[in-house]
Amino acid sequence: MNDSGDRLAGEGRIRCASLPESLKVAGIVLVPLMMQGVLQRRPWAVSLLARLDVDRWGNRVLRRLRRRHGGSSVLVNLLGRRMVVLLSPGDVHRVLEGSPQPFTLDNREKHASLSQFEPHGVLISTGPVREARRAYNEEILDTAHPVHRLGETIGAVVREEAGVLLGNARAAGGVVTWPLFAESFWRTVRRVVLGDAARDDVEVTGELSRLRADANWSYLRRPRPRVREAMMRRIRTYVGQGQAGCLAALVAATPAGPDVDPVGQMTQWLFAFDGAGTASFRLMALLATHPEQERRADADRTGQLDYLRACVLDCLRLWPTTLVVLRDGTEPIRWGTVTVPAGTAFAAPSSFLHRDEELLPYAHRFAPEIWLDGTADDNWSLIPFSGGPGVCPGRNLVLLVTSVLLAELRREHRFTLRSRPALTPQRPLPYMLNHGAIRLGLAPR
Repeated sequence: MNDSGDRLAGEGRIRCASLPESLKVAGIVLVPLMMQGVLQRRPWAVSLLARLDVDRWGNRVLRRLRRRHGGSSVLVNLLGRRMVVLLSPGDVHRVLEGSPQPFTLDNREKHASLSQFEPHGVLISTGPVREARRAYNEEILDTAHPVHRLGETIGAVVREEAGVLLGNARAAGGVVTWPLFAESFWRTVRRVVLGDAARDDVEVTGELSRLRADANWSYLRRPRPRVREAMMRRIRTYVGQGQAGCLAALVAATPAGPDVDPVGQMTQWLFAFDGAGTASFRLMALLATHPEQERRADADRTGQLDYLRACVLDCLRLWPTTLVVLRDGTEPIRWGTVTVPAGTAFAAPSSFLHRDEELLPYAHRFAPEIWLDGTADDNWSLIPFSGGPGVCPGRNLVLLVTSVLLAELRREHRFTLRSRPALTPQRPLPYMLNHGAIRLGLAPR
């Protein structure tokens, strides 16, 4: 086998895929991605594609494509839409660090979807307006700080709801299922973002879920302004209440410029927590089946949250909740010997990059240590929260909530995996894991 330098000899170049290659990328990589639902997962599709192990086939296609083109990323043409599929960490680095210019986050497909429920969101904003909205998001979410200024209050909310979840699980025969976990997690999220009064307001997150399901169809589904306005009225009500200790209170108290639309930013915060819940539940299954990591998570109470943060990050590496990171070129871009026209899409397929067995010796195993020992630092194959100037501004808040939740659930209880597939350190982990089918047994320590 060649070394990584030989395998990526074409890094920094773009080759044009043939028509058969483009059709294979579309059929085996992109169609399954869209079937799952980019913004709202379709349970039936996730279940089916996990059984078929579709990501394994998609990764094989992209790996062979990279080899065939000398290690370079490839330009595919799909029904007149040009897309560069980024297949090397160096190329991912160039695009993500080059955002928002000349690689805008306001990708055409992303805009068509997100505009249906967050038309003023920072992810589809450009120019000075984007800068103002990004700065506002970072201020409210405390992007630069590992622990949010409301960390103590948020921690208390997370621990309280974890206790309720454990009580409900005991009442259900000592079994934690995805519906039980998701119900509890969304109660936590509503309290963190909107305040205690929103704890049981399933309508506000239900309306968001319906809008996201429609947005999965991008151009093919008309927006539903009445549903969005009903959701926004609810969110504005909670901001108006200004209950202390939640993000809504910070929004109410923080001045914003005329183009920011502070309340309009909050739908993205709710949306972003969805993947955190999925990752947390998958991680519970991983820790239940990986004794070494389980012991480490329980051994050092002083460093427990740091280790659990690393566990969450590696779970997001193994099974990304952002299936593809998208940018569009705003101008013609010279790339090696090729000039890529303005308007071309650039796609970083995270499920391939995170499991690139030719570059990552830990590709198919649970390896939280890489997020602690420097291995993951500056590795542009690993983008669980995107990267560069467009990195998720809520990264630290999400990691705080999930690590505190997992620490509290494990404080006096152990979990066992009672569903398939079996997860074990002795075998490569599956490319896909249907979180909806996970069943965890609960027992006191």
